[in-house]
Amino acid sequence: MVKILDFGLAKLSRPEEFGSPEAMTQGSGTVPGIVMGTIGYMSPEQVRGLQVDHRSDIFALGAILFEMLSARRAFQGNTPVDTLTAILMHDPPSLTGTNPNVTPPLDRTIRRCLEKDPKERFQSAKEVGFALKALSDALGSVRADSDQATGVALSRRMATKRALSLAALAFVAVLGLLVAANVGGVRSLLWSRGQIQSLADLPLANLSGDPAQDYFADGMTEAMITELAQISALRVISRTSVMQYKGGKKSLPEIARELRVDSVIEGSVLRSGEKVRITAQLIQAVPERHLWAKSYDGDLRDVMAIQSQVARSVAGEIRVKLTAQEESRLQKARPVNADAHDAYLRGRYYRRKGGLENLGKARQYFEQALDSDPLYAPAYAALADYYSVLPFYTNARPDEVFPKAKAAVARALELDDSLAEAHASLAYIHTYYEWDWAAGEQEFQRSLQINPNDAAVRHRYSRYLSTVGRIDDAVREIRRAQELDPLSQIAKANVGVIYYFARQYDSAIKPLNEVLRDDPKFDTGYWGLGLIYEQKGMPAEAVAQLEKAAALSADPNTMASLAHAYAIAGQKGRFPQAW
Repeated sequence: MVKILDFGLAKLSRPEEFGSPEAMTQGSGTVPGIVMGTIGYMSPEQVRGLQVDHRSDIFALGAILFEMLSARRAFQGNTPVDTLTAILMHDPPSLTGTNPNVTPPLDRTIRRCLEKDPKERFQSAKEVGFALKALSDALGSVRADSDQATGVALSRRMATKRALSLAALAFVAVLGLLVAANVGGVRSLLWSRGQIQSLADLPLANLSGDPAQDYFADGMTEAMITELAQISALRVISRTSVMQYKGGKKSLPEIARELRVDSVIEGSVLRSGEKVRITAQLIQAVPERHLWAKSYDGDLRDVMAIQSQVARSVAGEIRVKLTAQEESRLQKARPVNADAHDAYLRGRYYRRKGGLENLGKARQYFEQALDSDPLYAPAYAALADYYSVLPFYTNARPDEVFPKAKAAVARALELDDSLAEAHASLAYIHTYYEWDWAAGEQEFQRSLQINPNDAAVRHRYSRYLSTVGRIDDAVREIRRAQELDPLSQIAKANVGVIYYFARQYDSAIKPLNEVLRDDPKFDTGYWGLGLIYEQKGMPAEAVAQLEKAAALSADPNTMASLAHAYAIAGQKGRFPQAW
């Protein structure tokens, strides 16, 4: 049973219907310049005696939800003056630190209601409804055989769901009042949206409560990005950049500005036994609007179909035009072997972490995936990538590992010719092992035709273009990679490497110095500067830069460059320490 104990302040949305404006200046409710309201739930603009609107109610709703979930006020002090000061000057504490059942997305939703600036809050009750519905759906019942074996996790999810249910009830009560009075034009507001041409799919929140399941949430995030990235009419930010916001507290408008996108997708994933639920909400950045929210349930074997369904829903919501080929690819998602897919996701998790030890773990999981399902094409493509990069991480001989890479990629493409990552690996083999330039470019272009938003492939393609002397094309390609991966240091460093290949050494130095200013431990920056100083006839400076690179990463490529610099500097009896 819900009881409304206090209607709070009332404000007439159309006072002229009750007489002249002059007649309404006495006792009309909320009046600018007069502080009115219940201390602890008043918005900053109320505290200051400024003009208020429906966004003050959204602030009050946030204060109520905060108190319901934490058993304490969002803003409190020893005296009423102290409380009012807290409302104006202080941020509320994090709910995740006071209530273990509160997820970061729920905390972020409530904190957004409590923003000091009304423009930074949800702009309507409908937006709050979108956000709460998405969170409530994400914690819906997921029936699975394993639930009885995970009673503790299930009870924790149920406690969180009860908290969300209470929040939703409070929201419904406030929403009813707002709609009935048409406060702020809630009832009559016409929602407009700008054309969406770019988006960032933020890391899916892991709602299992088990950090060991992070690999699954990260893998599902990467897979959703890959699905969306195949829509050529959209610019989709790469995984490398969006994962930097995992667990962060930045607001969605701030993230959108940094990534230079029109919209973001925020969501969660919950795995329970052989069942999985993905919840996603699409949010326009400027002006900020919650456009769409939906949950998708299914078996693990149908996870690829769920991801494709999300991509189709997003495309339909923003009215983007799919080509016939894109529509076909998104429609033909096949069932997967759950064990093979799980091992593959674990392998991708370790491959992304980098380092020789993690690279070895990745290979083991990819092979485990193929043990579970010998026809699982993505695992063959991943093995091809593993063997292709080994010469750059280890002393493995190219003529030992590249044939293994080629055999793996051939099998991947035999099973599924639509795998963009497999065509990218084949392009890499043609370029760095076989020196078959024409075949290499053909495969690069085929990969980008399937997935035009793959920043890593565009990065590699730019290196190919610079190698064959097409510098202008290479610069255009790396700039495109930077648009897709705006926070990538390796893409920025590669601008300098391309100018190095063009013998434009002064132009090459600037981006490399910018990279090192942002990240002094980025070894590629020192390596590139070492190569440049060597060509500029500055051997001592070249040795100094390459020694810094070797101290950070003693990979064969860096060691060979340092040995060459020693020889150029006349230090022919000196060898890199790692040798």
